[in-house]
Formats: sequence, structure tokens, C-alpha cells
Amino acid sequence: MASFFHPFPARRHLLQGAVAAAGAALLGRPVQAAPEPAYTVSAWQGSTPPLQALDTQGKSWRLDTLRGRAVLVNFWASWCEPCRAEMPTLQQIADLYGPDRLLVLALNFKEHPNRAIQFASATGLSLPVLLDPQGQTARAWGVKVFPTTVLIDRQGRARQRVQGEVDWTGAPAARMIDVLLKS
Repeated sequence: MASFFHPFPARRHLLQGAVAAAGAALLGRPVQAAPEPAYTVSAWQGSTPPLQALDTQGKSWRLDTLRGRAVLVNFWASWCEPCRAEMPTLQQIADLYGPDRLLVLALNFKEHPNRAIQFASATGLSLPVLLDPQGQTARAWGVKVFPTTVLIDRQGRARQRVQGEVDWTGAPAARMIDVLLKS
């Protein structure tokens, strides 16, 4: 039997789970629990780095001016399939909570601004898309995995780092966001 490797863990886990459930059902066995999520959550270590970046419209964004609302900073690139897959759910939660309660910033990693603009336009993305053309911001924030989302509380402190593709409309993500909104 040929081995099939799918480079995108969320889809691979979904497919493995579906195959296992179908096989168990055919054999009359109980269905096993769903596979582990395709992301990891860890507490933020150390101080919160400064964030200053321009968006695709030329507007300057600084983290220290956003106090009073929770912020998600999502580091992404258009070449990253898991990034593209989670982006619609980031847009949905941004719309659900509104920018006065939860601001979602999509920080594009090392791509030409036209590429980020094209992606946002093609997908109907209305989140602020910030640019990191040299990757300096990602380095300062310790980002090595894409997508990575940093959850920042209303006082401007980074609280958690989420690495990998997340369904931001799901219950686990809602719990993470609720903690931010209450802090």
C-alpha cells in the first residue's frame, strides 16, 4: 500500500479521522475520539515586543496605541496553505466582536505589498493587513511557524502564542478570546 503524506496537518488529521471513523463504522466498532488539533497554544514568555508596521493603505499601526481592546496579531503569508485556510475564520471573529472589542491584525510576512493586497482583495478580506517586508517584526516576535497568532490583552500584554491553523470560530478559540476580553 502506498504511503500518502499531506503537508498540511489540519487536513491530514481531518482525513485520517474520517477514514478511521468510516472503517470503525464498517467493522461495527466504536468510533475513536477526534485527532488532536493542528495547532499548539503556549503561554507568552517574556515582555511584549513593540509592534509598529504600515498597512497596505500606508497607515501606521502601533500596539501601544491599541490599549483598551484585545488584539490578535496573525503572522501569515499567501504561500502558506494553513494561513489561507484559517483567514476566513479570523475575518468572521473580527466581524463578530467588532474592532472596538477585538482587533485582528493580519501581518503579512516578507511578501511584496501587491501580493498581500491581491490576496486580501481576492478573498474579500477586510482586516487590516500589515506589512513585514523584511521579516523584522516576525523575528522580533519569535515567529518561526506559519501561521502564528499572538493573543494580546486589553492592557497591551501578549498572553498566548498559537502556532498552526485554527478555526477561530470554534469553541476552543472562543475560550481563548473570552479570557482576553475579560483581562
